[in-house]
Amino acid sequence: MTASLEHTQASETVITVVASAARAAASLVPAAVELVPGAPVSDPDAVPVPPAAAGAVIARLSGEVTGDVVLVVSSEIVDALSNSPVGRMDVATALRPALEAAAGTLGRVRVDSERTEDPVTALDGLRDKGMFVAVPLLSPGGEVEATFALQVTLPQARTQRGSLDLLRHVAMEVTVEIGRTRMTVGELLSLHPGEVIELDRAASAPADLLVNGTLIARGEVVVVDEDFGLRISEIVSDPANEIGQPRP
Repeated sequence: MTASLEHTQASETVITVVASAARAAASLVPAAVELVPGAPVSDPDAVPVPPAAAGAVIARLSGEVTGDVVLVVSSEIVDALSNSPVGRMDVATALRPALEAAAGTLGRVRVDSERTEDPVTALDGLRDKGMFVAVPLLSPGGEVEATFALQVTLPQARTQRGSLDLLRHVAMEVTVEIGRTRMTVGELLSLHPGEVIELDRAASAPADLLVNGTLIARGEVVVVDEDFGLRISEIVSDPANEIGQPRP
């Protein structure tokens, strides 16, 4: 196989990966209409952006895939976040769920250090790091409402794992999760004391044990000396296979 053919196949793989990530991000961009991804663009001089691009969020990806992601949004979206009924919302915080959804399509990948940038500065930063692919996020009428751009390094063959001795004393955040749900801003505004929020898990289902956000075990919630605890019932041998699986 020639070097040119290998490069072409690698580029096609990256475009496919970015298109899938853009599809996931589009569903969580806080726009007034449902956004759909357009055709991916790999020409850095032909990146489609909203006519009134007012803000961008850039973040670092780490884990099985590394790289940088940029999400450019229109002034309409920025204004809506600034004038939210629950108060001014930080653009980077509001767009983080979209970035995390995109990262979730790449495997065990974490979104780090998200921050707001000028759209031109953010996209120029990607150009300086090498090849990237941009996908316009379109309204039903075909207008560009946002732009998703990703520069990634796909994983190479895994090398032999080194000793874990150096990591034994590293403190890690451990979380027990009993369930999740999603609510609109309107539903959040209507909350009142005594209201019950239904989660996405049966009362008899085990709770999840997560370490730095990664599922490693499940168990039964118990009480230990007036504090909550977790009795482990299952160790998840391959957390990667659990991603995207339906909850009990």
